[in-house]
Amino acid sequence: MNPPTSTTQVPRRVALVDDHEIVAVALASAVGQLPGLEFVGFAATVPDLVAKFDNIDLVVLDLRLTDGSSPANNVDQLVLAGANVLAFTSGEDPYLVRLVAKTPVLGVVRKSEPVAVLLLALTRAAAGEAVVSTEWASALASDPDLRGAGLSPQEEKVLSLFASGSKAQMVASETGIAASTVDDYIRRIRVKYALNGRAAHTKVDLYKRALEDGFLPVPGSGR
Repeated sequence: MNPPTSTTQVPRRVALVDDHEIVAVALASAVGQLPGLEFVGFAATVPDLVAKFDNIDLVVLDLRLTDGSSPANNVDQLVLAGANVLAFTSGEDPYLVRLVAKTPVLGVVRKSEPVAVLLLALTRAAAGEAVVSTEWASALASDPDLRGAGLSPQEEKVLSLFASGSKAQMVASETGIAASTVDDYIRRIRVKYALNGRAAHTKVDLYKRALEDGFLPVPGSGR
C-alpha cells in the first residue's frame, strides 16, 4: 500500500471502552457515517485497549465498567496514551459525571441521546474540541467542592469571551484593552486557577472553568 500523499487526509482513529459488544456495533455504525473518522475496535477495560491499539485519536469511554475502575483514572491513562476522551454514560450516577468532569475529558454524552447528537459529539471530540452537553455542564456547575478563583470583573469578561471562542482581537475590542494584552490576561487567569487547585492549561480547561463559575451559560439553559 502506498503511503498517503500530502493531499490525503489520514482518518482519525476512534476506539471504545465498554463491556458490551452491542455498544461497539452501534458505535462502529455511527462512526462509519462520518468522513474522516475510522472505528478501529473496542475493549472491556482501559489497559486492554491501550495494549491492543496504537495511535488512537479518540476513545469513547463508558463510565461504569465491570472491572470497577475509576473513571477519572481511566481518563488519565487514556490521555497519557495520547488520546482524546469522550465519556459515554447511561446517566444513572451523577457522582460519576461530576468525578469525570474534573478530568481532561472533552465532554459527556448520554447513551440515550439521538444519533445526530452522538455524531456531532464524535466529530468535535475527534478534533480535540469540547463537547458541552447540559448534563456535563450541570455536573460542573453543581459541584459543591468548587471554590472561586478570585478573578477581577475584567478577567471574568476576558475569560468568558476567550473561552467561548472569540479571537484575541475580538476580546480586545469587547473589553477595551489592547490585543497584545489579552495573552497577559489569559496567563494571569491560568495562574489564579492553578493556585485555586483548578488547573486551566488548555482552552478546553478554560471553558470548563468558565462554566463552573457561571461566566458562560449552561447549554440549553436559555440564558
